[in-house]
Amino acid sequence: MVVLTLAACTPAPRLVDTPVTSPVPEKVDTGELVVGVSSVAGGYNPHHLSDQSVVTTALANLVLPSVFRPGADGTPRLDDTLMSSASVTDYDPYTVTYRIRSDASWSDTAPIAAEDFVYLWQEIIDSTGAIDAAGYRLISDITARDAGKVVEVVFTDPYPGWRSLFTSLLPAHLLKDAPGGWDGALQTNFPATAGPYAVKALDTDRGEVVLERNDRYWEEPPKLDRIVLRRADNSGIVDALEAGHDQLALARLDAVSAGEIARIAPPVPVQTAARPSVLTLAVRPDRPQLTERTVRAAVIAALDRDQLVTVGTAGGPGVELRSDAQVLAPALPGYRATQPASRRHSPADVVTLLGRSGYTRTATGWTREGQPLDLVVGAPAERETAQLVAREVARQLAAVGIAARVVTPPADELYAQLSGAQTDGEEPVDGDTVDLAVISRPVNGDQATVLASNFGCAPAQDGQGPSPANVFGLCDPGVQPTMDAALTGALSVTDALAAIEPLLWDTAVALPLYQESETLAVRPEVSGVAVGPPLVGPFAGAASWQRAAG
Repeated sequence: MVVLTLAACTPAPRLVDTPVTSPVPEKVDTGELVVGVSSVAGGYNPHHLSDQSVVTTALANLVLPSVFRPGADGTPRLDDTLMSSASVTDYDPYTVTYRIRSDASWSDTAPIAAEDFVYLWQEIIDSTGAIDAAGYRLISDITARDAGKVVEVVFTDPYPGWRSLFTSLLPAHLLKDAPGGWDGALQTNFPATAGPYAVKALDTDRGEVVLERNDRYWEEPPKLDRIVLRRADNSGIVDALEAGHDQLALARLDAVSAGEIARIAPPVPVQTAARPSVLTLAVRPDRPQLTERTVRAAVIAALDRDQLVTVGTAGGPGVELRSDAQVLAPALPGYRATQPASRRHSPADVVTLLGRSGYTRTATGWTREGQPLDLVVGAPAERETAQLVAREVARQLAAVGIAARVVTPPADELYAQLSGAQTDGEEPVDGDTVDLAVISRPVNGDQATVLASNFGCAPAQDGQGPSPANVFGLCDPGVQPTMDAALTGALSVTDALAAIEPLLWDTAVALPLYQESETLAVRPEVSGVAVGPPLVGPFAGAASWQRAAG
């Protein structure tokens, strides 16, 4: 119903943020393809939580090497453009041996070698804001032979999800001593690449990323000479598709813009491309006002998820990808709704739960012992959709008497605070400690790894007990053994999720909203474009894209 209503609206005048275009030349350059996107905002490190975006995923697919890549059904397949082989070669200790092709090298001619594996492992386990870190924490040692082309990785425990490791390798020889280190890696440029394309220009002010065929690529070259990612608003993208300035779009289109594309002649087919992330509200249990489960449950009861989804998707494809589970995303095999009936929008439950926690409703809001319940909602400055949802969260909380205000720090600062990266005495982002945050929760890769990375504990160190190793601030020693058993294969993921999903809902630290997605629109003169493997997207097949004169 939402989609039909929005699609029937009269489009607003197209007045803002039109794309960078030029008159279509008489002779079409069939070696170039222009892709309309909603944003090119950086950074671009595919291992940083703060850098998740369509462009980051696209660049990782096109310019960075990976040991395994998802096949058409999502199952990891060895990338034989990089690897000769990869297999478990010992079980005591659990060891995987990787053999890298002798001709695989970075664009500066340095070989892709064991040091790239070591660099990625060490940086991910030392980082507080890395994606899918749980698998890397199981590694105890990495050794090399044959000039670094044979890599042996030793694990502390069996790890059935080992094929999810070492995706998007980074050039260690350039980054390990670079200014800014890991935190600054790929924030504004790619110092070296090792894929079918190389980054020619990355201009966030102009809103354009230019990729050109990598002449040093050792495998079959891509069909196109150049791919240009060009930023525009929805109206600008529709106009550029209709005029032929853009030949393809992968953008967050709302229902109105989708309707406009449907009227383009000749027809421009559209598909939904699900992203490897779920827009989620984090409710931090380590914040002074939210340490009690009943208060967190009251906050969630105050929120109308249907309305939050509507605001976030604007009737776009995310409407059909509402997420009603804590771990798996709707586009993943095995997904099923696990949300209990008790986790529903209920202003009456807000009154009951806050009253049970000792709060009293006054003319100005909820107070306890003279202190108001006053929450700060964070959203990344670079993510417009997250900001819209954050403002709606604050509005809904205010409607039931819970004071709330929104802050929008840069993504890296927000995720640093959520991940516990701030040191004692350091000022929090925007001068505020964030109680709630609208974030993109990664869901790609091995399911047991996703579970342990998003909700698990970091191992105990230096005599200290286990601590949260996730942006939700959650560490439950009673649940961790179940996560560990799933991670090491001692328990099936299905059984682990059956046990853990109800506990995560009851803990009230995460409110999933919807799987983020884009609309893929392709003009008829372009061939070879598909929506791509699950959660990877169309750029996985970009080396085969072709453009006719049209």
